[in-house]
Amino acid sequence: MITVEVAYALAHKQKIVQMQVPQGTTARDAALGSGLESEFANIDLQHSPLGIFGKNIARPQEHCLEDGDRVEIYRPLLADPKEVRKQRAERVAQAKAAEAAQTTSTD
Repeated sequence: MITVEVAYALAHKQKIVQMQVPQGTTARDAALGSGLESEFANIDLQHSPLGIFGKNIARPQEHCLEDGDRVEIYRPLLADPKEVRKQRAERVAQAKAAEAAQTTSTD
């Protein structure tokens, strides 16, 4: 048997479950066996992306855990970080252009 943790977090509530599982348990099996779906109504343990200590697991149904691993259940992103950065850069560029236009019109 090995000891692993399964973690899930929302902005207002977090939970880490420590478990004893047989050697060869996969990340998906640990998530499904954690019981976290009883505490978090909208969690989909069958399809949620998983990671180990902040690193995404490409195939959690095949990734065998090691003693001391912490399986993290990830929530879907509400906004694509690349798109948010792109929009922020566009707003900054527009503000600079407006400022430059205002400066040249008052000169």
